[in-house]
Amino acid sequence: MARIVGALATSHIPAIGGAIARGLQKEPYWKRFFDGFDRPREWLAREKPDVVAVFYNDHGLNFFLDKMPTFAVGAAAQYRNDDEGWGIPTLPPFKGVPELSWAIIDHLIANDFDIVTCQEMLVDHAFTVPLKLFWPDGDAPAAVPICINTVQFPLPSAKRCWAMGRAVGEAIAGWDRDLKVVTIGSGGLSHQLEGQRAGFINKPFDLKFLDTMADDPEWATQFSVLELVEKTGTQGVELINWLAARAAASPGPMRKVTQTYHIPISNTAAATLVLEPA
Repeated sequence: MARIVGALATSHIPAIGGAIARGLQKEPYWKRFFDGFDRPREWLAREKPDVVAVFYNDHGLNFFLDKMPTFAVGAAAQYRNDDEGWGIPTLPPFKGVPELSWAIIDHLIANDFDIVTCQEMLVDHAFTVPLKLFWPDGDAPAAVPICINTVQFPLPSAKRCWAMGRAVGEAIAGWDRDLKVVTIGSGGLSHQLEGQRAGFINKPFDLKFLDTMADDPEWATQFSVLELVEKTGTQGVELINWLAARAAASPGPMRKVTQTYHIPISNTAAATLVLEPA
């Protein structure tokens, strides 16, 4: 059976992709952020996962405000990057894992999750930036994209995303392949890019959230979506991607390998986390 060897999470700010494309990783503004990926890359080099399940949010590439599914799963043989034009230039297609995608889709539907199945799917910075950060040489494993609506209300609750992540983890564990899998939560942490609270960052909440991810990951599920928006900003609610990825990896305690937290990167609290089985 497949085995989940860890859960990773990181911010996906488009400007990170631009910095990668222009080779700015050692510039003073960026250096501290990029240096935080040394330990995650060492861990990945040791674990050598075969597949990655990426929980992320689409930014209008596949779904726009008039048609926004709550959950969508990619079931394609490959996923082409279609960058917005100011991040990472066009990359070679990312390899898919249709067999695992369908196992996840079937299991989600059997557990009463109404999802959109995408046999063709483009990917934007929310998918490509984490993969380039963790695998800068372009050797990322084959991937399953799992898209969660964090853009158009009504949004799924943190509790619902946790449950969905658990179902994905069950599907992976039941997949009859002797392969290693990691999950990635993409986005966040606190930030708001528009309105009266533009530039809002809530460091105390972010650090509390990070602290709970190893031993008490359901802590954030006590909050409604509106409460999370109030505490983290309209875009900070992307932390539900982190919750789903964490839930897929394990329902119980995990061991924290490394964690970083850095503000501000493009008006966003940028964070990175690596967890492994306890």
